Amino acid sequence: MLADWLTFAILALLTAQRLGELVYARANTRRLLRAGGQEHCAGQYPLIVALHAAWLAGLWMLVWDRPILPGFLAALAALQVLRLWVLLTLGRRWTTRVIVVPGEKLVRAGPYRILRHPNYAIVAAEIACGPLVFGLLGYAITFSVANAAVLWMRIRCEEAALASIAAERPCAPGT
Repeated sequence: MLADWLTFAILALLTAQRLGELVYARANTRRLLRAGGQEHCAGQYPLIVALHAAWLAGLWMLVWDRPILPGFLAALAALQVLRLWVLLTLGRRWTTRVIVVPGEKLVRAGPYRILRHPNYAIVAAEIACGPLVFGLLGYAITFSVANAAVLWMRIRCEEAALASIAAERPCAPGT
């Protein structure tokens, strides 16, 4: 009985987090576009949403009556703290789309001092870790491979978008 409540709480929190991020991203997207931002690779976005929706839906279907592995649950919780660090670092620039506002400087604070794409690293770890909380190794591998393919496209798109802005405005060394 307690395991069912804990399972429900884990899934509800992951779902609420994703939905909350979509609301936050939508508000930021509108603001960035009003500020002259341009979206890149918009055609990839439905694929990303579908992947995450399928991942969550599958978890809702498969995890009942499965043991909860505390080590992976702790790792998943730690990932949420790291995700919050990314969101706080980017603030109103964080979105689920690739939008570049001409004249904006690349963020190099917070986790971006350590990794070029920390949010994608966190998402990749979460896609694996979420199912592992419930011992679903095959599910974790399957969605990790699918996510890696999507992220490969996404990071190439983002790098190209950022490079196009950098080409328009040469930066001084170290900026």
